[in-house]
Amino acid sequence: MRGAQVDTGTTDQRLLDSAQNSDWLHTDPWRVMRIQSEFVEGFGALAELGPAVSVFGSARTAVGSPEYAAGVAIGRALVDAGYAVITGGGPGAMESANLGAHEAGGTSVGLGIELPFEQGLNQYVDLGLNFRYFFVRKTMFVKYSRGFIVLPGGFGTLDELFEALTLVQTHKVTRFPVILFGVDYWSGLVDWIRDTLVAQGKASASDLELFQLTDSVDEAMAILSDAVRRIGSPQPAHSPE
Repeated sequence: MRGAQVDTGTTDQRLLDSAQNSDWLHTDPWRVMRIQSEFVEGFGALAELGPAVSVFGSARTAVGSPEYAAGVAIGRALVDAGYAVITGGGPGAMESANLGAHEAGGTSVGLGIELPFEQGLNQYVDLGLNFRYFFVRKTMFVKYSRGFIVLPGGFGTLDELFEALTLVQTHKVTRFPVILFGVDYWSGLVDWIRDTLVAQGKASASDLELFQLTDSVDEAMAILSDAVRRIGSPQPAHSPE
């Protein structure tokens, strides 16, 4: 650079200048560094987790409800089958699965997200991470899971469900089971997918095979077991006593 293009300061000078403007903290290049740091932290924390299954569901599920009890039972069964349990780390259905895993002596993981109205990680999380960015958090759910179990939930649960189905449908991830737990709750959505999406050619009939419905914890475990036989056996994620 010559003439007016010559910078009168130096990079070191700007780095050490305590009086500099802090607007750079909110620029996109700096956000890239924050995003990178979240990926690094997540990969580092979960790389040695072992086989795990992600359990999704509503933060509004009431303690003591049948859905909460189902989440506890699922968490316990997953640990007994040799899996760590990953949830969004919040209350409701997420807490129930973490509770079941915790009581069974397994690894209970919570991947939280920064929200203006969400509480912190629930008390049954043994390994917890908080993320600023949804897309980083979603990457961790998919990368470190052997399958998804989806309890009744709202927009956030639907977002996670369809993210997983899209990745499997487009072969972005190795095919793994997506289990919708709660036949009555999910049947209306499944009917719409079959009778509207598939019927109007917006999805293929084979896409209905990307997920399975059940009300049975044992059947959910059998679906996972069948997937294991096809892709290999997991090593225990905990040491049963």
